[in-house]
Amino acid sequence: MAAAISLRKVEETAPALVSLYKSAGASLHRHGLGEERAAVYLVLDYSGSMREYYRDGVVQDFADRVLGLSANLDDDGRVPVVFFSTDVDAVTDITLENHGGRVAEIVAGLGHMGRTSYHLAMDAVIDHYLDSGSTAPALVVFQTDGGPISKPAAERYLCKAARLPLFWQFVGFGNKRSTQFDFLRKLDELAVPRHRVVDNAGFFHAGLDPRKISDDELYDRLVAEFPTWLRAARAQGIVR
Repeated sequence: MAAAISLRKVEETAPALVSLYKSAGASLHRHGLGEERAAVYLVLDYSGSMREYYRDGVVQDFADRVLGLSANLDDDGRVPVVFFSTDVDAVTDITLENHGGRVAEIVAGLGHMGRTSYHLAMDAVIDHYLDSGSTAPALVVFQTDGGPISKPAAERYLCKAARLPLFWQFVGFGNKRSTQFDFLRKLDELAVPRHRVVDNAGFFHAGLDPRKISDDELYDRLVAEFPTWLRAARAQGIVR
């Protein structure tokens, strides 16, 4: 099976993403995902400590890379995006046709950069997925640079969401020595089946400047745990 969107269409609609599209496709094949179809969501931290990442174009770069991955897995050329801080700041999308400068365009219409409410962002993704009527699996790329306001709420949402066809791939921006990500490491290791029916989350740290991670490495890390979850979710009847 070919990629969800053809190389020709990417060349015509988003030529700047061709290299990313090819790298993502190669990574999917390396992980046995070349035949898979899945929705891809992007969740972006809009808390105050993220200011420089937006200003320097790091978030736009990350969004472009996720869009390159999505073009291989989903044929609609669109990534639903949730911006969150203390509340959900925006639920919108980035598409192949309008990806250039899209993050800055969205952020220009947002208000105060608050704190980090993971569970509200997770709730927004769950609502969007359920409202879409889809039964296909979804890979949720959840970017943050710190721990949540409410750890119990975030853990509760993750465990409840384990019965849905959603895999949460958390990505940390920032200092690797920070204790901010201890909670995400804990989420990654929550016991199955005592806490959740399947292991539905992964975590990796992208460092202070995620742009320094090569495209091949980033894609490998974004999809590394997805095949294991797919097998477990299919065995449980969560994914058909």
